[in-house]
Amino acid sequence: MRISVIGCGYLGAVHAAAMASLGHEVVGIEVDAHKAASLSAGNAPFFEPGLPEILREGVASGRLAFSTDMGDAAGAKVHFVCVGTPQKPGEFAADLTQVEQSFTMLLPHLAEGDVVVGKSTVPVGTAEALAVRLTSIGATLIWNPEFLREGFAVQDTLHPDRLVYGLPTDDTGTSTEAGEKARQALDEVYSVTLSEGTPLVVTDYATAQLVKVAANSFLATKISFINAMSELCEVTGADVTRLADAIGYDVRIGRQFLNAGLGFGGGCLPKDIRAFMARAGELGVDQALSFLREVDAINMRRRVRMVDLAREMCNGSIAGLNIAVLGAAFKPLSDDIRDSPALSVAAQMQLQGARVTVTDPQAIDNARRKWPELRFAPTALEAAEGADVVLLATEWAEYRELDPVSLGKVVRERRMLDGRNVLDPTVWRGADWTYRALGRP
Repeated sequence: MRISVIGCGYLGAVHAAAMASLGHEVVGIEVDAHKAASLSAGNAPFFEPGLPEILREGVASGRLAFSTDMGDAAGAKVHFVCVGTPQKPGEFAADLTQVEQSFTMLLPHLAEGDVVVGKSTVPVGTAEALAVRLTSIGATLIWNPEFLREGFAVQDTLHPDRLVYGLPTDDTGTSTEAGEKARQALDEVYSVTLSEGTPLVVTDYATAQLVKVAANSFLATKISFINAMSELCEVTGADVTRLADAIGYDVRIGRQFLNAGLGFGGGCLPKDIRAFMARAGELGVDQALSFLREVDAINMRRRVRMVDLAREMCNGSIAGLNIAVLGAAFKPLSDDIRDSPALSVAAQMQLQGARVTVTDPQAIDNARRKWPELRFAPTALEAAEGADVVLLATEWAEYRELDPVSLGKVVRERRMLDGRNVLDPTVWRGADWTYRALGRP
């Protein structure tokens, strides 16, 4: 099938390359000429494991092309809208400018029977309004939310844990005839995925739009819950990692996402839960999501507490001290620094007079552009040279596997702040390090 992908940022680039790898003929439409040229040359504009390989294979095969001209989307049967919905400056609400512009630019190139598939994360009610714009030309909208994890995006696109279709429905809640025809087209796009037994949830627009933000809100709540417990553990002498292990054995709770530390960041969870709260307020049900304000507040408090912990280790002040921050990306296997807890803490330490050196396997260039006042080093050993404190802020495997003896030879003071609770305190203390972590005695 010939398909188009509108918007080739993180979501769109991965989706376009993955669809081409499934055998479809794909054209990606990207307004950024530099990004479109890079993708056309088979070069991924960001770090994502597995993407360069399927991108280059798709371009070389001729099944995958990129363009800045929306007219090149004409003739495709299915059009995926994958543009960003960032947080509005100074507000919690989502900025739908790119979504609105994409539909406006795409409409003249649609034909009767075409299917437009929304994958962007939008406030509930957006799809209903957009669908009306398609009816006059006989095109149909399906809302098909994405559930990508950075670092695993290719796997999550090719082998998702579920697919969700939001179809147009009539007054009885039954999908319309046009909706059923559109579903058949999307089934064809995902035929390989569906043949693997991937669960498919077919529902209405409103439910499909809520699935992504509800899932992200649940995950954020779980992360902030264990971080709230870590605050209690610090004042009682309890160990939050043992607490998480114990409650995680309950099958109703589970151990995943019960890892206390610096909390969540990135381009999805923070802005999605804030946009969810904003939309609830617009609908007059803001009290239903008031708990998310505390989820957000707990998450942000972890960053402040990490700076406080550094001061406690250093007799009340970090002014004039050398601090090595291991990690700049908001999570491992990514070069994404959006709302990165690691860089937030590094910047706060710098403001309090410390000399901060940051390292990361993939995100240094992005971090340097955003925080040019920080110092950067290519490796952990170089960043830690002469350090008075070492902070593990992003749990890359190479940082989890650091040898405390070797690292101890280059630092000035053996003080380790484990911002992700991934190191073995016994091993580090056995190598004469002062070890501290959030929620641990």
